[in-house]
Amino acid sequence: MLAPAWKRNDKKASFLIITFSLIVFIAVSVLSRVQVKVDLGFDVHIFAKANAVINSLVSVLLIVALIAVKSKQYLLHKNLMMTAMVLSILFLVSYICHHLLAGESVYGDANHDGVADAAEIAAVGSSRTIYRLILFPHIVLAGVILPFILYTAYRAQIGEWPGHRKLARITWPIWLYVAVTGVVIYFMISPYY
Repeated sequence: MLAPAWKRNDKKASFLIITFSLIVFIAVSVLSRVQVKVDLGFDVHIFAKANAVINSLVSVLLIVALIAVKSKQYLLHKNLMMTAMVLSILFLVSYICHHLLAGESVYGDANHDGVADAAEIAAVGSSRTIYRLILFPHIVLAGVILPFILYTAYRAQIGEWPGHRKLARITWPIWLYVAVTGVVIYFMISPYY
């Protein structure tokens, strides 16, 4: 096991984790409903592609980090997880940029008028239901995973390994699900950008 990198201060850590998580949740919730109409001279959906790439990388990092910790390569595990966290911050910035600049896309909206009419819905068939069955848990879990990630990382930084492992058993599969389904959602919705 690695030596603790931080001194334990659960009260301060909890305050910072909860505050940061609430700020991010509120910012994403509010800003995802706002669209800024500005011509940047490039296709703003590049942010969505970047999000898919970042989610793909995070997925790979999470899997390799699990293998590393199972192999007792703790420093490699730590570095991989920290990289996944940094990429997740980049994802968040890119996600907000995409939604601010592109607005919402509607699954099945082939003519890009912002509404999927009856003919468009019929054209996509059951794939619309599949999309929603993937999207809704993705949104809910993406909304709640941040404090779990931060608490899990905090437990590792203070060297509280039993607490870290206990939280990681919850955090890791949810984070992986959110990352993988983020890529799936991108490929399903991107034809309607």
